[in-house]
Amino acid sequence: MTDNKSAPYWLKARITMVPVLEDAIIDYLVGVMGAGVEQAVESDKPGLCLNVFLEDQSPDKQTRKDLQDKLEAYLNELAKIFQVEQPEISWERLEDQDWSSNWKVHFKPFVITSGLVIAPTWEHYTAKEGEKVIVMDPGMAFGTGHHASTSLSLDFIRQILLSNNGCRVLDVGTGTGILGMGATLFGAERVLGIDNDPEAVRAATENAALNNLSPTMEVTLTPLGEIEERFSLIVANIIHDVLLTMAGDFHRLLEKNGNLVLSGILHGEQEENIGRLFEKHGFTLEGRKQRDEWAALHLSKSS
Repeated sequence: MTDNKSAPYWLKARITMVPVLEDAIIDYLVGVMGAGVEQAVESDKPGLCLNVFLEDQSPDKQTRKDLQDKLEAYLNELAKIFQVEQPEISWERLEDQDWSSNWKVHFKPFVITSGLVIAPTWEHYTAKEGEKVIVMDPGMAFGTGHHASTSLSLDFIRQILLSNNGCRVLDVGTGTGILGMGATLFGAERVLGIDNDPEAVRAATENAALNNLSPTMEVTLTPLGEIEERFSLIVANIIHDVLLTMAGDFHRLLEKNGNLVLSGILHGEQEENIGRLFEKHGFTLEGRKQRDEWAALHLSKSS
C-alpha cells in the first residue's frame, strides 16, 4: 500500500503570454524557482503557452498561496516593463508523475559561447581541448544558457578577458551566477556577484561551489549603492528600466578605461536609449551584438 503522506505533489501552472516574454519568464522559472518547464500547444488561444511544474513539498495552503502570488506578481511586473498584455495563468495540483525526471530528457550539454559548455549535473560531459565546462544543478542550464541575452553577454566577457586577465569583475543581478562563473573560467582574478533575491544568491552560491569556483567568486545580497570596491569589468544582464537607474553607480564603481557589458535589452528603441543615456554618464560605446529581439552592449569608461 502506498503511503500517500510521503508521495510528492506538484503544482502545475499554465501560462499564456506574448512571445517576447518567453525568455525572461523561463529564466525566472527555471533559474530562480527551480521549476520544470515545457512548451504547450493551445490551438484556441493566441500567443505562447508554457506548462510549469513546481514541487509542492508542503501541505500548508498559505505556503502554496505565497508561491503562487510570487510568480503572479513577477509576471505582472514583467508585463508592465515590456508594456504588453499581462500573461494568463491557471493552477492545478497533481499527484507525482515523475515530472522531476521526465523533463530532464530535454536538457543536454551545449555550447553557450566559444570555448564554454553548459552541462546539466545528470549528464557526464568530457571537455574537448580548449573547452571549459560549467555544471549546473537540475534545470539551471535551460534557464540561463538558452537565453540570448546570457550568451551575448558571455561573448563580450570572453573577448574582454582574453586580453585583460586578472580583471576584478562585478556581476550585477547575478541570478544563477552563470556570467560570474564564465568570467572566472575566462581568467578573472575576482568576481563579486550581487542580487536582491535571496533565492538567486543561494542558487549562484551553490553553483559556484559545485564548479569549485568559490575561492574566486563571492555572491552576496549587498545592494549596488553600498558597494565601494572598484572593478575593471562590470556586467549586468538586467531589464532596460532598471539599467537606466544604475548608470551613476556603474560609473562610480568602474575603474578608468574599465569595461561595461549590458544586456537584457530589446533591440531597437531600448538599445538606443541605453546607449544615449550611458554616453551622457561618461561611457563610450565599443560594440554591440544582437540575437533575435535581444541586444547586448559593450561600453568603456571614457572619463
